[in-house]
Amino acid sequence: MNDFSSGTQAIVLVLFSSLVTITLLMCVMAGPDRDDLTNFYTGYLSLTPLKNGLAIAGDYISAATVLSTTGIVALAGYDGYVLAVSTAMSLVLLMFLLAEPLRNAGSFTMGDVLARNMPGRAVRIASCVVTLTATLPFLVVQLSGAGSLLTFILGMPHEAGARTTCIVLVGSLMIIYAAIGGMRGTALIQMIKIVLLLGTSVTVAALVLNRFDWSPGEMLRAAQRGSGAGPAFLQQGLQLGTSAGDRLDFATLQITVILGAACLPHITMRLYSARDVPAVRRSMSWAVGTVTTFCLLVIIMGTGAAALVGSQYITAADPHGRTAVLTLSRALGGDAGSAGTTILYAAMAGTVFITLLSSVAGMTLAAASSLAHDLYAHAARRGQAQPHTEMTVAAWTSVAVGIVAIMLSSLVQNWDVGVLTTLAICVGASAVAPALTYSLFWRGFTRTGLLASLYGGAACALVLMVFSKAVSGTPSAVFPNADFGWYPMQSTGLVSIPFGYLAGWLGSRLDHWRRAAESRENRRLYEESESRLLAAAE
Repeated sequence: MNDFSSGTQAIVLVLFSSLVTITLLMCVMAGPDRDDLTNFYTGYLSLTPLKNGLAIAGDYISAATVLSTTGIVALAGYDGYVLAVSTAMSLVLLMFLLAEPLRNAGSFTMGDVLARNMPGRAVRIASCVVTLTATLPFLVVQLSGAGSLLTFILGMPHEAGARTTCIVLVGSLMIIYAAIGGMRGTALIQMIKIVLLLGTSVTVAALVLNRFDWSPGEMLRAAQRGSGAGPAFLQQGLQLGTSAGDRLDFATLQITVILGAACLPHITMRLYSARDVPAVRRSMSWAVGTVTTFCLLVIIMGTGAAALVGSQYITAADPHGRTAVLTLSRALGGDAGSAGTTILYAAMAGTVFITLLSSVAGMTLAAASSLAHDLYAHAARRGQAQPHTEMTVAAWTSVAVGIVAIMLSSLVQNWDVGVLTTLAICVGASAVAPALTYSLFWRGFTRTGLLASLYGGAACALVLMVFSKAVSGTPSAVFPNADFGWYPMQSTGLVSIPFGYLAGWLGSRLDHWRRAAESRENRRLYEESESRLLAAAE
């Protein structure tokens, strides 16, 4: 329960209301015309590299990054540091390997990229299924966390009814943002979010360092004491364990984050809104710089939370440490009723709130775009849908996706849904990454290989996750009192990533053996577009 005065709660509520009002007005003003698909999906390609880079960074830095990663740093020390670095490295990998080819190949969705050389309903349907598989778990995590977080911020009773009300509130707002704003509207929200997030995080990090006379060494020593782990705080093992299997699991998780986080559909979708290749290069430079800076701030804030708040108080507020950055802002402000505490806490709470809203809005738009563009316009209507009709479908699918996400989040709000974040990233690394890299860089990739990568990688990740120790068999699992797991790791990447790549290779080789004519046609289509894909040559 929050111990702030009613005056502080009133300030937080006023700030929330102001942010919602301003961002809703901006979405309405930036919203696309009802029959302009290019505006809805790409925002007329009108964003400057700086603005687009900030929007990419805003989509990439979700509430899970702000809250969960900071909490892991505060509670697990070294393990959290590595996770923060892996998060930044994933976007670097996207920048150097996939960003330019994706911009050259894409139009609106991931399905456009994959169907470039292999058109057909099956490819569009598979792309939509994998997009939903990777996006819906993230949406459920964000909305479920919103219920618990907003009850904490607003000082409401931590009961199912209050949390459900908060979930419905945030979910309703995300539907409005995605349905009305389109790509340009959600981009504006992401830009506001990232500027606020960087501003408040820099302030909090500076206050933390100031407490220790700007000495990182003193801060680390205080964090070791506050965490209760001593020297182990700066060693690998607090999050998953120190055995050989646990170390392998930890390394696998970081590799999965690096390969999968930046390949998620709501991230790659932003690349299509850049005007040209030079613009996407500059956009990614801004995005990487912004995300790297924020990950450094997360390390400072998480370490500061361990040093100034202590793991005991952090876990008392939330067992997984997701409120660490909020409890830290209270500790830095001084007395509970002081003006400094009120202002700092209100600013951080407001930033977290807009982060939640913008994150779920971007994911909802990605899911709705795939349903409307890939499933309806191309799979069902075979590319004959009218722009006005497709945009209407996109708006209503935003509503449908939002309602499904709200219902699922309400049902699982008492679970530890952090495993769904791992599942989404595993799907990105095991299904999306193989499909994109093969499609963009391998001439011999065929339709069978593409479908095998998408369905095989996603199915492998899903099955292994269900039977992993993250779901059952351990005290920290989703079902701690059950034990039906036979996969001994938290992350599926050790098996599912090679499986996704192997499935794509085997499927393509099978096509070469069985259907040589179609394989030659796929190779011809790839060769015709290869120079444009890799070098933007006409």
